[in-house]
Amino acid sequence: QVQLVESGGGLVQAGGSLRLSCVASGSIGAMGWYRQAPGKQRELIASIRSGGYTNYADSAKGRFTISRDNAKNTVYLQMNMLKADDTAVYYCNAPPLYGYYDWGPGTQVTVSS
Repeated sequence: QVQLVESGGGLVQAGGSLRLSCVASGSIGAMGWYRQAPGKQRELIASIRSGGYTNYADSAKGRFTISRDNAKNTVYLQMNMLKADDTAVYYCNAPPLYGYYDWGPGTQVTVSS
């Protein structure tokens, strides 16, 4: 079973940027970035297929960019113009229709206003 490890989170001021990384222990197919804010359900905010086709939730469009390096089994999320509402734990995993891997520990993103 593929193991996923997210990193790159931290505390940033509103308007700032962060780049998240997700390293997989083996080959991965379509992947996505999810986030879960306190008291809310986990939501898919960006996804990328093996060939590079991307899709974004409205909350991420224009501010976040998902990318991948297949040779490194790594997926990235570049987050710009961060807002307080982006505060959440961020996870990577396959999009729902592809079947989930085991969830990693996630990485905390905190945006101060």
